[in-house]
Amino acid sequence: MPDRATLASVAARAGVSRQTVSNVLNSPHVVNESTRDRVAAAIAELGYRPLRAAQRLRSQRSRTLALALTPRSASADGVNGSIGDRFLHALTETAQRRGYRIMLFAAAGDAAEIGQYHDLLSTGDVDGFVLANTHHGDARTRWLTEHGTPFVTFGRPWGAPTDPHAWVDVDGASGTEAAVDHLVARGHRRIAFLGWPSGSGVGDDRRTGWRRAVQRHALVPAASVDAWSAAIPDNGRLASRAARELAADGASAVVCASDSLAIGALAAARETTDGLAVVGFDDTPTAAALGLTSIAQPLEAAASCAVDLVLGALEPAEAAAPAPSSEQVLLAPRLMVRGSTTTPITTH
Repeated sequence: MPDRATLASVAARAGVSRQTVSNVLNSPHVVNESTRDRVAAAIAELGYRPLRAAQRLRSQRSRTLALALTPRSASADGVNGSIGDRFLHALTETAQRRGYRIMLFAAAGDAAEIGQYHDLLSTGDVDGFVLANTHHGDARTRWLTEHGTPFVTFGRPWGAPTDPHAWVDVDGASGTEAAVDHLVARGHRRIAFLGWPSGSGVGDDRRTGWRRAVQRHALVPAASVDAWSAAIPDNGRLASRAARELAADGASAVVCASDSLAIGALAAARETTDGLAVVGFDDTPTAAALGLTSIAQPLEAAASCAVDLVLGALEPAEAAAPAPSSEQVLLAPRLMVRGSTTTPITTH
């Protein structure tokens, strides 16, 4: 059996000091990129695995961040579920590069999740938390703030938060506004919105961008703009019915709050004589396969910012350089243009 790789053997293979290898593992921002790459190659070639237990004894930290899984009932839709999967994958990869692990746990609702926070913190198993699915009256952020626990949320604190905290989010309003601009450039003047019932921070944000762009382009009188907006649960069958009704009322295009809704709208588009341009949100693999124009979230950038923010709260030296200039980071999405808005969908 070959000897186990050590810090010294990695340093020798990379042609650097043992301290440099340690810096790459624990404080990568202090090492230049070419040296980091050389050390990373040596680690991969030798199969070196740092002794995290020893690191924990020195730092009194577990080097573990925890994230609650979305309850199965809320993620049954495979289309929307891919967004959470992509964020989790990016978060895990980013944390691993910083020498941290992501611990997953299940919790149904805020109270159950807070109970898990208490248990994990009491055993010293985690250093901090990453929260997803923020919502109005979010009790989780209040509890963590009151207990002085480092955390970051992927999602803004919707409503009027009393305890400011670190967060990273995607600017949904700017995404749907860009979608309307794209449709106007394609000649559309009657552009509807298909979203969720009010009260969802994410959904309301996406509707706001559509409304802002429709009013800016003076497509309909301000007093009647909401007549071009339908609010339904995230269900393809209901979306298809709502899109048919919007088309019957004269809509030539519809911007949707999710790809799930947009896929339902595409089914309705195929039944209309003049076609119906459709834009989704999230740019899921299904959207790409169906040729659906969709708004892509920068999930890799969001995960990287989330890790930087929570590690910055744990120990400023742990954050990658350059660190975010603010504890609140709003990222711009990108419109991915495909056939659903460039090629009319008709029955012939």
